[in-house]
Amino acid sequence: MSGSSPSTPGSLPGTGRTAVVTGASSGIGAATARRLAAEGFDVVVGARRLDRLEELAAAIGGRALPLDLTDPGSVAAFTAALDRVDVLVNNAGGAFDTNPVAEADLDSWARTYEVNVLGTVRLTKALLPKLRDSGAGDVLFVGSTAGLISYEGGASYTAAKHGVHTLAETLRLELCGQPVRVIEIAPGMVKTEEFSLNRTGSQERADAVYRGVREPLVAEDVADCIAWALTRPHHVNVDLLVVRPRAQAAQHKVAREEE
Repeated sequence: MSGSSPSTPGSLPGTGRTAVVTGASSGIGAATARRLAAEGFDVVVGARRLDRLEELAAAIGGRALPLDLTDPGSVAAFTAALDRVDVLVNNAGGAFDTNPVAEADLDSWARTYEVNVLGTVRLTKALLPKLRDSGAGDVLFVGSTAGLISYEGGASYTAAKHGVHTLAETLRLELCGQPVRVIEIAPGMVKTEEFSLNRTGSQERADAVYRGVREPLVAEDVADCIAWALTRPHHVNVDLLVVRPRAQAAQHKVAREEE
């Protein structure tokens, strides 16, 4: 196969290509699965909550497979169930605390690193042979602006996302000359149903993160960026795309309206 998309003139950009999306049971992952299906990709969704996955897969004409990135056996079974992979969207991750370093919960640090970094490495390593064999593979990492700059109360998450950013950069160097692109999308403030809730532990504190922000990004905005990057001609590599809402000029600079 040549190093370009196998789609034919007049077909959807993803026609004939299989895309794997991790962490697809909610938020950015679910939105990305829907968008890629609309672009013609055959979508395989993976996450731990199989009931949600099956509902999503039925809605988009995709395939749901259980996946726990922290379990080597689960990753092996997931990989074995796939005949072909053209695109891997490494979306699974999360933040689980807002503690300062002086009050660090090391169990939370370990969980954050395991999910965001080690799990991502585990699946990427397992699927690289299939991505190479596709002749025009894509590895896309959903990173974060937290992987580019640090902030108070975010050490466990920023450390992990800096790891994801470095992983993407290193893999791109190592695959140079091979038929696999390495793409990183780094969103800023994105309002989803679970991210801040999982991080802060209460709905009230989660809501406060976005209070007064007129238009934070939503999952579909990030999915739009992901789909755009993946549907460029295959000689075009979007190394890093940073996307924030207009209201967020930087990590600490957010315009908030009085309610």
